[in-house]
This record gives sequence, structure tokens and C-alpha cells, in this order.
Amino acid sequence: MIKRAIVLLSIFVLTSLYIPLTFAADSHPRVPTIDDLLTVKSAGGAQISPDGKWVAYGVTETDFKQDAYVTHIRLADTGTGRTFQLTRGDKSAGNAQWSPDSQWLAFTSSRSENKNQIFAIRPIGGEAIQLTKSETSVGGYEWSEDGKEIAFTAAEDSAKAMKERKEHLGDYEVVRKEYNHTHISTLNVAEAMNAPVAGKQRTKGKDFNVRSFSWSPDSSKIAFSASVNPDLIQGATSDVYILNLRDDSVKKIVSLAGPDSNPVWSPDGKHIVFSSAMGNSVYFANNSRLAVVPAEGGAPHSITDSFDENPGLIEWNSDGIYFSGLQKTASHLFRVDPDSSKITRVSGPDDFVAGSFSLTGDGKRMAFTASSPTSVNEVFISDVKNFSPRALTNMTEQTKRFILGAREVISWQSKDGATIEGVLIKPADFDPSKKYPLLCIIHGGPTGIDMPVLLIRDIRYYPSDIWAARGALILKVNYRGSAGYGEKFRKLNVRNLGVGDAWDVLSGVDYLVGKGWVDPNKVGCMGWSQGGYISAFLTASSDRFAAISVGAGISNWATYYYNTDITPFTINYLGDDPADDPEIYEKTSPMSYIKKARTPTLIQHGEFDRRVPIPNAYELRQGLEDRGVKVEMVVYKGYGHGITKPRSMRAVMQHNLYWFNHYIWGDPLPDFANPELPKKEDKSKEVTGN
Repeated sequence: MIKRAIVLLSIFVLTSLYIPLTFAADSHPRVPTIDDLLTVKSAGGAQISPDGKWVAYGVTETDFKQDAYVTHIRLADTGTGRTFQLTRGDKSAGNAQWSPDSQWLAFTSSRSENKNQIFAIRPIGGEAIQLTKSETSVGGYEWSEDGKEIAFTAAEDSAKAMKERKEHLGDYEVVRKEYNHTHISTLNVAEAMNAPVAGKQRTKGKDFNVRSFSWSPDSSKIAFSASVNPDLIQGATSDVYILNLRDDSVKKIVSLAGPDSNPVWSPDGKHIVFSSAMGNSVYFANNSRLAVVPAEGGAPHSITDSFDENPGLIEWNSDGIYFSGLQKTASHLFRVDPDSSKITRVSGPDDFVAGSFSLTGDGKRMAFTASSPTSVNEVFISDVKNFSPRALTNMTEQTKRFILGAREVISWQSKDGATIEGVLIKPADFDPSKKYPLLCIIHGGPTGIDMPVLLIRDIRYYPSDIWAARGALILKVNYRGSAGYGEKFRKLNVRNLGVGDAWDVLSGVDYLVGKGWVDPNKVGCMGWSQGGYISAFLTASSDRFAAISVGAGISNWATYYYNTDITPFTINYLGDDPADDPEIYEKTSPMSYIKKARTPTLIQHGEFDRRVPIPNAYELRQGLEDRGVKVEMVVYKGYGHGITKPRSMRAVMQHNLYWFNHYIWGDPLPDFANPELPKKEDKSKEVTGN
């Protein structure tokens, strides 16, 4: 079977197995700048070759010149430990997958006409060969088990029809009626090696939209999951199908309420395991399950009822079904016996957190990524049965020149008695007899999670280590609803959003104040998405903070519900729509408490945000201004829910840095509309940020 891996988290923790930091004799550690934090290289996506000789992984670098993050593939020789870069250029290369015979490494890149296509390259190097010439960008892909074909997904091309309509009727869109459905195509590898091919489209029409798939062991069939259309609100309609490549016939074998996805074949081709809500249409806060169904169809049965978290399906081999899963702020590899449903944890120790697991063809060795409070993400290999990780990379070496805060996990009791954990970042020279400013950073989700890891790369909005070096404590709260703590904990904010979340943040502040570590007059709070919503709730309902920053946050659940691209999320957590249950929308909306607002608030939002539409930001800004509260709102042009390019991330981070430096430390607050910019001859210099 082709070995597949699912990246559970973008950054992973390894607290006991880390690469020690050493400093050159003439080096003097310094506080990192904003640009330092933005340009730390990161490794991810480890893929071990079926024969175990190579591990492919991606390294992402910041390119300010083209205002982009560029990822290229590197290889590690598992025998010698030698690593080298395999792909190059201005365009990223990612989603690496090995051929079954380990002779080729495929990847996707937009280096051709700015459309994602599939390429293949020898592990010993040479020029990459373009395999696909798809009219639309390639999505997912996978080698067949015999290595003769590759299946891939791409959206159907409607460009010609839309061009003709626009020329006659102008440009318009019919809301939630116009979709480009994604379908499966296959290509013959030998043919594609001679010249790029469009491939043979195997599924068609508007009846379903393909999401994920896998080849059968005999390469004659493809199992796939599909929803009724590509709209995010249709995630619950995802079911499991079988495509027979002999005649391209399609048969649905799983049809349950709630999402069913990511099908994977058993080694003998007789059964399929998949991720399932097991018929529950209210599923956002519930555990998903791994379920098994006969390949010909039948009644699915769950095999992970005893696992109190969401299992991330990886593969099914002769030893069992492998999946990854969270356990509080740790993440592990597990194996479940499909017959007995017995679950065994493969990785350790308890505080180990890793992801991007991939296994060799015989299932005996694996590669993965992991990081820790003292190391950034590194690539490791290990035997599966005798877990003994060995590092193949040393990405942490680049951080040795910085003064960075110390990370640890703490816990406290919330207002209702719930145990809440958080990650506390302390200054390198922390003195428990002193009182420090405290800055709370709230993750999104709500089913996100913060871990005690060094320089998390996917959170580039808040310069934690700059503040820690200045003499502040940073608290990242894993509030109720966070992943990793089981289904009951995730449901504690159902019909209690904002209210219970605020308890968890405020009780964390009280806990640290009670230890004598925090100056209660110098406390700030910030967050993005759900973290922005909690920050908005706190700015409207509490006077405990000296300053707050609301990033892409919800201010009014009714405004949100009627405008968001993911309305089922609201119903899952609040239980009804605003017309039928206005009371719950009033209870959980920051705007309901706006008359109590006193806290200076920075609002940050992407111009084209569809997840949390920007009217939420304007509503909060006007409500604060009407109350005479100091408010600043910055709209980042051209972005949706996330700010994704380095120059704009520099702006987001700099705005937050200046905002809290002013209200916590008393620094002058610059004019965001007319900032002081580096002189042209100094533009290559780093932003000092402090």
C-alpha cells in the first residue's frame, strides 16, 4: 500500500528529545526583531520512502522581495544523515509523495503558468519532469499501488462559459448556485514522463464534489469521499464512494448524517476505514471516529469509541490502523486493531508531540516532525515497534543567536471549577519575586490548541518573544472548547461561547496575579478569529485589561451568522438561528455588553474576510467610538480571514507591538496611517520592533 501521512498540526512538540543549543564563542544572543521572527525557516511534511532510504521534507523560507513564503523540498539520507535541497526556484514545491518503488518523488508546484501541477524528480537529483497539464490547478494526488498511474483531483474548467456570459451580460455571481465541482482524473505515468498530460477524467457532473481519495491495493478501484458541492456549508453531506476504473462506475457505500471522509483501504482490499461523525449532524464539538465498512458496502462500525479525541487517520497496514491524536498539549501516534478495537500508543514519552507521520512500505520504520520548548520543528526517523527517534535536521541552530522566553504548561481552576491549561512564556531571566506585565494571547478555533513550542511559525501576528525579552509574561490560554482535552471539555462552550471563555482567561490572569508574578494594572489581551472574538467579548464586558487587540473577531453573532461562509458552525455551537433564539445570540455577542466597554482596543481585519465578515469589525469600532473608548481599526487590503504574506504580517505584528508597548509600557503611540519608514538605502535592514 502507498503510505500516506496527514499533518495533524503545523508545529509539534518534543519536550524530552531535542537538539541542544550551542553558541559560538564570539556570539552574543540578542532580542529578536520582527523580521527575525518572520524569517525563521521551518521544516515540515516528512515523507519516508517506501524502502526507508530517504526522507523528503519541506523547508519554508521568507522572501520579502516577492512578498511570499516559499517552500522547497529537501532530502535526508537515512543511512548517512546527509541532507540536501532537491527543488529550487521562486515557486514553492510541496505535497511530496514517493513512488511505490522509491525511484521517483512527486510533488506539486505552480511553477508552470501559475497553476498547481504534478512534477516528478529522481531522489539523486536532476531536472523535475512535469506530469500534468491540467486546465485548473491540481488538488490532491496519489500514486497507484502498482506505480503505473497517478490519480489526482482538479476542479472542472468553467472559464470559457464564464467568459462568454461576461461578454454578453457583464460580470455577476448567483450566490450559492455557481460551483466548479472537483473530480478525479488519472494519468499513465510512463506516458506523462514523455510529455505532460491532461489525464483521463474519471468522475463527472454536478452530483458530488470529490474531497479525498485512495487507491485499492490491486490498483483497480479508488475509494473517495465527496459532498454535494464544494460549499463549506455542505461538509456534513460528505459520504464515501467507490470508483471502479474498469468502467468508471461509481457506487456509494457510506451514507450517514454528518461528514464521512478520508477513506483508506485494508491491505487485502476487502474493507475501508474512514473518518466519521457516525451519523451525528451536530459534530463540530464532538469526537470524530474511525469506522470500518466492507468495500462492497454495509453497516459501518466504529473502532475508536474509547479514544476521547479526534483521530487523524494515517494508514492501514498488516499491523493495524495507524492514526495520530492529541492528548492535552501532547500529540502521539497510535495503532488500533480493527478486529478488537484495542488502541495502543506507539510514541512516547507522555509529553511528546509530533505529526506528519509516514511509514515505510513494510511498516517497520517511520519519519515524523517534532519540536519542543527549546527546539523548532525538526525531522526525525524511528523504528515503529521500538520507538527511538533520531534527528535528521538541525533547524534549531538558526535560533541560537536570539534571547528567547522559556515555555511551560500551567493549569488553574476557572469560575465554574473547570481545569484550564495554558502555555506560559517567561523572560529568560525570570525572577519570581518580581511583578511583570502580562499579555494574554488567545488561539482560534475554538478547537485550536497552544503548545509549549519554540517560535511557532504559523502564528506570526504577535511578537511574544520581543515582549518577553522586554520583561513580560505571555499566557496562551487553552480555553474550554480547545482540542486535546476530550469531548466533554470541547462541549463546555456550547451555548456558552464568550461567557465561559472569558471565565477561563480572567481566571488565568487571577491565578498569575495571585502568585505575585503579575502587575494587575499592566495586563493586555489579544487574539485572532475565535481568539479575536474572545478578545472582543472581554473588551466589551470587562475592565480588567489595559489594552486589547481584536483580530478578525466576531462582535455580533447575528451579523456573523447571516454573513459567514460557514453558517453550520454557529448552529452547532448556539443551537438555533437568531430569529428563533435571539436570547442566546444576545448572551454571547460582545455588542450586547458594549455600554460597559472601557478598554483601548485595536481592531485588525482582512478586507475580504468571508469566515468572519468585516461588518463585525466595523460594528465593534463604531460601538466603541460611540462610548468614547479609544479605538483604532486597521484593514489589511486584499486578504481574507488570514494575513498570509510577509510584508503584511510585518504590519500586523508591528501594529500589535506598538499598541501594547504604548498601553503597557508607556511608549509613544505612532500614527499607523503615517508610519516612520526605513530610508530607501536602509530597507534591507531588519525592523527593530523594540
